[in-house]
Amino acid sequence: MSKSYKIHNYDYVLLFMTIGIAVFGVFMIYSAGYYTAVLTGSQWRYVTQQVLGLGIGVVGMILVSGIDYRLFIKPIFGKKINFVYLVYLAAIIMQVAVLFVGVEKNGAKRWLNLGFVQFQPSEISKIAAILFVAYAIYRSRQSLDHFAGFLRVMLFMGPSIVLILVENMSSAIIVSGIVVGMCFVGSRKKLYFAVCLVLLICGGACYIFLGEGFRAERIDIWLHVETNENAHQIKQGLYAIATGGVFGKGLGNSMQKLGYIPEAYNDMIFAVICEELGIVGAAGLIIAFLVMFWRITWIAIKATDLFGTMICVGVLIQLAIQVVINVAVVTNSIPSTGIPLPLISYGGTSATIMMAEMGLVLSVSAGSK
Repeated sequence: MSKSYKIHNYDYVLLFMTIGIAVFGVFMIYSAGYYTAVLTGSQWRYVTQQVLGLGIGVVGMILVSGIDYRLFIKPIFGKKINFVYLVYLAAIIMQVAVLFVGVEKNGAKRWLNLGFVQFQPSEISKIAAILFVAYAIYRSRQSLDHFAGFLRVMLFMGPSIVLILVENMSSAIIVSGIVVGMCFVGSRKKLYFAVCLVLLICGGACYIFLGEGFRAERIDIWLHVETNENAHQIKQGLYAIATGGVFGKGLGNSMQKLGYIPEAYNDMIFAVICEELGIVGAAGLIIAFLVMFWRITWIAIKATDLFGTMICVGVLIQLAIQVVINVAVVTNSIPSTGIPLPLISYGGTSATIMMAEMGLVLSVSAGSK
């Protein structure tokens, strides 16, 4: 451990905010999923799995935060191989494996079953993207001042994004956002990003309207939520938000979770929060996320090197993308996509990886100025 890696620099505000939001998420998963869980035979079904995922994540967070993050870029097999490359390679292998031997749920292969554990490789790909792009920027930040440098990063990350896109457009959006966002922050020249944004919008529009019909259907649902017969989930979510009012109906008193909102404990959990805790509760949660964002930003600023700064930037971008898109979807501000609310929505793999990512940020804080 280097002399600059000091435990008294550990950001306890971020630690407590992370655990606090995660604990709040457990309570809301119990409330939002109670009805469905009882129908399956156990009221604790979703809570048990979420707590297990968080428990593993907390252990991982503590272990990762206790390691000097700079060790991740030290050579381990020769001068050109380090832990970052191994994580990226492992993510690629798992994404390929899930296409062939993955467990199919809701018409898509997104899960790998190893017997003792079942997880989504796309979650591993998120942390792999953060580490890889952070290392690329650390090695050659100046190259991102030119489009060729940005293109080089995208070519390296392209296989990972495409493999995710095959079965999971939502996670592909998040990983793409992480990569582009980190490159944008790392670059001193921003103009070519505007051109890339236009091309991305055009490409996305073609993919949606010329691709599979259900993606175009989501656009129609967004535009005609009142009349489209397939807009049931979004409509019920909006009913939940509307009936919650300012202070809500009280924890556990949601009506829309009683079979009206499908899987209310998952991506639509923010609607249940609004119904049970009202605008006050929803605003409190958003403020908690903003405090978390502020602490991560502060750690990024205080980091002793560019690698640590970019790790924080990557984690911040991922969190921001998921929070903004999830809330926007639930409120029908944008077309529907299956992006969970971090540390709140049900999902053991997501919770575990998110905790590990927070461990990385805490490791950066411990090594800060």
